Parts: sequence; C-alpha cells; structure tokens
Amino acid sequence: MLRYKHCTLPSKCMHHIDVKIEKDIYDVNNTLAEQNAKHLKAHGVRAFDLLGAIGSGKTALIEKLVPLLVKKGKRTGAIAGDVYGDDDFKRIKTLGIPVYNANTGKECHLDAHLVEHAIDHLPLDDIDILFIENVGNMVCPTDFKLGAEKRIVIVSSTEGDDVVNKHPMMFRDGSIGVINKIDLAQAVGANLDRMESDIYRYNPKMSVFRTNLKTGEGVVALLDEIIR
Repeated sequence: MLRYKHCTLPSKCMHHIDVKIEKDIYDVNNTLAEQNAKHLKAHGVRAFDLLGAIGSGKTALIEKLVPLLVKKGKRTGAIAGDVYGDDDFKRIKTLGIPVYNANTGKECHLDAHLVEHAIDHLPLDDIDILFIENVGNMVCPTDFKLGAEKRIVIVSSTEGDDVVNKHPMMFRDGSIGVINKIDLAQAVGANLDRMESDIYRYNPKMSVFRTNLKTGEGVVALLDEIIR
C-alpha cells in the first residue's frame, strides 16, 4: 500500500511518486544497457539500434546492407523487434544470418532487458555487426538505451516533410539519419531539403543520408559510415 507522508493532496503526491518510478525505470534500463554494451564489446560485436516508424524502411535497410557487408568480409546478425508477429524476422532470416525475434507484447519499444535476453540466443563470436531493429514507433523507443554503439534513425518522404520536426527527441540522441523513399518525395509533395535541415537543427553532429531502398541508391555511402 502507498502511504503519503505529510500530504494533504494525494493527487499531487501521486504525481511525485510517478516521477520517481519513471526515473528508477530509466536508471535500471541504462545500467542494463551498459552491461549489454560491455558484453557485445567483449565479443567484438558492433551494434546499431535502428529506429523509425512502421514502413520507414528499417527491415529493407538491413536487407540492402547485409549483402554489402558480406562482400566486405563482415559477419552480420540481427534482432527483430516487434510488438507481435514475426514478419520482419522471416524477411531477415532469408538473408542467412543469425537473427532473433523479440516480441514486446504490449510495449511499444525494445528495452535493455529484452535485448539482453535476445543476445543470449545469438552466436556473438560469429557476428561482427549486429542490427537491432526496434519497434516501429517514433516516440516510445527514444528514452530506452539498448547497449548499441550507435543509433540509426530512419524516416521516409511518405511520412511528410514535417516528420522530423514533429519528433525531435528521436534525433537528438541519434548518430546516423536516413531519409528514405526519396524517389516518392515529389509525388507526395515532400521537401527533402527541409527534412535534412530539420535533422541538423536538432542534431548538428548527425550524419545524414538519402536513400531509395528499392534501388539501393545511397546505401553504399551509408555502409561506409557504418563500418568506418
């Protein structure tokens, strides 16, 4: 039972308790994320957290990058995060790489504990590059670190050229930005320059790439950024 000490307004006390609980959750998650990072590093694995909305191109990006990484002599693996189902998992599995399907149930994001569980099911000594595909959401995953070396944030022209401005927190902790479906920008009236400018406004240090994952345009330059 929760008791309020020296509190005449329980609703306000509950507000303070919520804040403390939220902080505790983040602290625990961040500690686990640091442990994941150390565990991956000990096995020589470089991990990349992929964030973006449903349909932005996270799975398609993995599909384009893996064959190029193979040509570079890099062994890849993946964690497919989703609320429910295994559609993305099945697509990645056809690439012939180790992959684990991480369903979150009701949660709209992966967390460090789920990733800790997932990497226990992967042959880390046989992986150089690990892609952690987060749940398709532009808000929930932001505050939950997973232990990845870098975050790749993917948006598409079909989401509208104001998508970055509507989700600034997604980009402030990111390392690499990808503007996908550039071939459809004119058809949907999206200004790619505005999208890129908004990314730099919220994170001047972010590297930004424009891609068409149907044709592979822009992927080689992005690959060079990942493996450098």
